[in-house]
Amino acid sequence: MRWTLKPKPDPIKIDALKSALQIDDTIATLLVQRGIETYEAAKDFFRPSINDIHDPFLMKDMDKAVARIELALANQENILVYGDYDVDGTTSVALMTSYLKTKQDNIVSYIPDRYAEGYGISYQGIDFASDNEFTLIIALDCGIKALEKVVYAKEKGVDFIICDHHRPGPEIPKAVAVLDPKREDCDYPYKELCGCGVGFKLIQALALKEGKTVEDLSEYLDLVATAIGADIVPITGENRALAYFGLQVINSRPRAGMKAIIDQLDKGELSITDVVFTIAPRINAAGRMKHGTYAVKLLTETDYNLAVERAKEINEFNTERREADKRITEEALQQIEANNEQDRFTTVVYHESWHKGVIGIVASRLIETYYRPTLVFTKSGDKLAASARSVKGFDVYNALEACNEHIEQFGGHKYAAGLTLKETQYDAFKQAFETVVAESIDKTLLTPEISVDTRIDLNQIGPRFYRILRQFAPFGPGNMTPVFMSESLKDTGYCKCVGEDDKHLRLTASQMGSDKLVAIGFGLGDKLELVSNKKPFKAVYSIDENHWNGRVSLQLKLRDVKA
Repeated sequence: MRWTLKPKPDPIKIDALKSALQIDDTIATLLVQRGIETYEAAKDFFRPSINDIHDPFLMKDMDKAVARIELALANQENILVYGDYDVDGTTSVALMTSYLKTKQDNIVSYIPDRYAEGYGISYQGIDFASDNEFTLIIALDCGIKALEKVVYAKEKGVDFIICDHHRPGPEIPKAVAVLDPKREDCDYPYKELCGCGVGFKLIQALALKEGKTVEDLSEYLDLVATAIGADIVPITGENRALAYFGLQVINSRPRAGMKAIIDQLDKGELSITDVVFTIAPRINAAGRMKHGTYAVKLLTETDYNLAVERAKEINEFNTERREADKRITEEALQQIEANNEQDRFTTVVYHESWHKGVIGIVASRLIETYYRPTLVFTKSGDKLAASARSVKGFDVYNALEACNEHIEQFGGHKYAAGLTLKETQYDAFKQAFETVVAESIDKTLLTPEISVDTRIDLNQIGPRFYRILRQFAPFGPGNMTPVFMSESLKDTGYCKCVGEDDKHLRLTASQMGSDKLVAIGFGLGDKLELVSNKKPFKAVYSIDENHWNGRVSLQLKLRDVKA
């Protein structure tokens, strides 16, 4: 692990904020690092307001989208709500479907089959719309590159409204309206919405035309917050407000389907991290293992008892997903070792039988072992399909673009993408991708980095300090959980390995002149020798609460330790 200590911000700014807020140096440092330098900015940060949610009509084409939907509702047209099969897509479809169904009944949702149709808008989906007399498709979390498909739909008498957040290509589809804050000609003030966020802007605009406010739409924010967490978009600006209020809905009045999932979990108040690691995988498992429609049906169900049955079904898919993910990861690691590919700049593996629904998760798992840009391929019809994942600081989307001559289709983000290619192109692509990455990546990026906010002493950690830290939440890209470094630490003499196969490290850290603090290091069992027998060490960690036998205490969540 590389430990990178963030530079100390301007001391004048820190002192000014300390004085204005009556806070200590560390808290002021953390705020200035996040671009919060004034009393007003801090107030907005700690107390997100519904006013942080922008006017939806600032988004390019919003007026056209609203006008077309209003016309469709007035004429009782059949409307097809179309979305991708992942969490962002299925929550988007659930949001739009449940909102429009408050206006009329002839609204149908459509999720493409991951295996038969693949990612994004499909000709099969358009044919379904045409054959069943749908005259309007609202596409969510996909469509920004569906140029030919939008034309094909138009020829069949089907209009498109596209709500997407992915990078557009050089040409925008000729739909009735294309809502995407990443359009170069869109002046919308916040560019980092997820697909469900763009869908929310559309229902917000429809509601505004009826004289309603954002507060009237709060019941939909549990879906938006779930998508924000799962899609790993920055939790800054408007996303921070949407996630903040969405978490309130999740914890106080979630929709029936969300409540049915939550009731399966043995947890108290849920954080965005809980949403990402407990709720989102279950929603995702439907599209991975069976069909995304199962997730939409759960999230639009209004009868709690029926929702409980649907949630049990989804949980079974998630169990299947975990088993497949574990098996395929082991097979992929064996393939890398058998081919002596441990020293490459990239990981590219393929087996025709690997489950397409879990190859993205497997790519992330492989990065945990071999920290480098990774693609996992499987057979998909007569093509090969892959999920790509990257390491921090390296744009895998740009690297794929440089290998475009070998690829049939690709799309995605800086750190995650998907692609298809002909099987005959696999070897050439694998070599091209290795060459592009080897020539362009900063070699330091191939060692995992822990970004440390600031040094502190253990005696600074107390209930008041932690209370303020908690108010930095919700955490995510752009506002990560604060990570601290402390030096000259010693264990009190009782450190040990815990958990299955002794994978984890548990110790009690002490420092000259400070109280002792229990520390847990998940996956750090191999560091036991380094801290045993009261050897001095330094550690990087975040701070959280340990709940045990009805008692709550602060603990250090170790990220790494060094001599």
